[in-house]
Amino acid sequence: MAIIYKGSEVVEALNNNIIAAVEELKTQGVVPTLAILRVGERGDDISYEKGATKRAEKVGVAIKNVILPADVAEEVLVEEIEKLNQDSSVHGVLMFRPLPKHINEDRVRNLLAAEKDIDGITDLSLAGVFAGIPTGFAPCTPSACMEILDYFGVDCKGKKAVVVGRSLVVGKPAAMMLLDRHATVTVTHSRTVDLPSVVRAADIVIACIGKAKMINADYLAPDQIVIDVGINVLEDGSLSGDVDFAAAENIVGAITPVPGGVGTVTTSVSMKHVVEAAQRSLKI
Repeated sequence: MAIIYKGSEVVEALNNNIIAAVEELKTQGVVPTLAILRVGERGDDISYEKGATKRAEKVGVAIKNVILPADVAEEVLVEEIEKLNQDSSVHGVLMFRPLPKHINEDRVRNLLAAEKDIDGITDLSLAGVFAGIPTGFAPCTPSACMEILDYFGVDCKGKKAVVVGRSLVVGKPAAMMLLDRHATVTVTHSRTVDLPSVVRAADIVIACIGKAKMINADYLAPDQIVIDVGINVLEDGSLSGDVDFAAAENIVGAITPVPGGVGTVTTSVSMKHVVEAAQRSLKI
C-alpha cells in the first residue's frame, strides 16, 4: 500500500514557519498584508476568499479586501491595481480569475507589480520561474507540489519526473521547478504518443491534466511518487483527482489524496509568498 502524503501535515509545518516569520517582521514594524482583489460574486471566488481569510488570520497575515462589481469598467479596475501597486502597506495581491469577458485579462493581469504577484499570474513572474530568478513568485499550486515533495524528503536530483499537463498555471512552472531541483523532466499532454508508457517510466509524477481518474493502473509503476493536482467533480458530487486513487494506492510508493492533498497546501503557500514579499520589501 502506498504512503499517503497528507496535505495537513505539510500545512502545519508551513504555518509554524510562517507564524515565526510574521512575528519577526512585526518586530521590525512590518505587518505582512495581502490584498484580495475580486470582481463580481462568483461562488468559487468567494469560497476561496473565505478560506484565504481564515488562513491569514491563523498565521497573522493582514487582509485587505477590494471588491468590485462584475460590470466594473476596465479602467476602474486598472486604477485599483495601480493603487495597490503603490500602496507600500500591501505586500501581496491575489486577483481572482477569470475576469468578466468585457475586461482584457491579459492587459489587466500584467499591470500588477511582479513583486506583489504572489500567485504568479503576470508574464514577468512566469519569466522569473523559467529563468530561475525571483522576479515575482511562482503560481501557488505548483509551489504547493514542491512543498509536499520537500516536506516528505523526496530528493528530486537525478530522478525521472513526468508532468502530465502543460498549462502555464501548473504544468509548465512545475516542470521548471523540478528542473531547479535537478530532476530530468518530461512534460506530457493528451497528444503524447503512448502516454501510459512514458508515465510508467517516471520516478515522480505530477498529474495536472484536468481529467478525472485519467491516470489509471496502466500508467503507474511500483515505487513511484505521485502528486495529484486534479480536482474534478464527479456525477455524484464527490471529488476526484486526475489519478485513479483506488488503483494507484495498490501500486505506487506514495500519493497525495484528493481532497486533502495539494489543494490543502495551496492557501498556505500564498501566505508564505506574502511573507516573503514583505521580507523582500525590507531589502529594497
